Amino acid sequence: MSKYSESEIAQIRLLLVDDQTLICQGLKTMLELEPDLCVVGIANNGEVAIQQVAALNPDLVLMDVRMPVMDGRAATRAICQQFSDVKVLVLSTFDDDRYISDSIRAGAKGYLLKDMPADELVQAIRLAHRGYTQMAPGLMEKLMANTSETEMAQSEPTTPDLESLTPREQDVLRLIKNGLTNREIAKELYISEGTVKTHVTHLFDRLNLRNRAQLAIYANSVYRPS
Repeated sequence: MSKYSESEIAQIRLLLVDDQTLICQGLKTMLELEPDLCVVGIANNGEVAIQQVAALNPDLVLMDVRMPVMDGRAATRAICQQFSDVKVLVLSTFDDDRYISDSIRAGAKGYLLKDMPADELVQAIRLAHRGYTQMAPGLMEKLMANTSETEMAQSEPTTPDLESLTPREQDVLRLIKNGLTNREIAKELYISEGTVKTHVTHLFDRLNLRNRAQLAIYANSVYRPS
């Protein structure tokens, strides 16, 4: 037994969003076995999810994709725009390219599949809460391999844009590719966390990207292993 009581552990407040009640109840039961995870609410569609985020102030939303009334992609976009401190992690049955790319563009911190092991889901939630992008095995490669030329032109900058970055901005981008948080980047580069945030904002503007997950995908595409 842990020497710390549950009240002494910093908990991650979760909102579960899925139109299948049994899945939500099963996830709730499983996740609340972890002392640092607390399910504060359940929603059965995207519209209710937005209302619940406003009312319950969760740290992270575990979001299904296909739901009635409002699907997970639209709800993710609304939540990320309206509640910048709340992270969204998609958990879906479907590994469709369009669902994946739309979710990431909407601001999701990652895209996971429902057949993943429970312990890996728990760890993914913790890492997403810390700011790390989470993707089910093979989905990043699948997304990059199947993105059309038109989508690439809309979502990824060209080589001149990369060359226009300052050396320090490129350093930050490489570390984002490696999954480091702003705090970890600051320690690595011996600069303040505020300075890192400024560089990240400049990267969004210069590369015409909307969120950190898109930065990670872009960095993976341009900084390939030699």
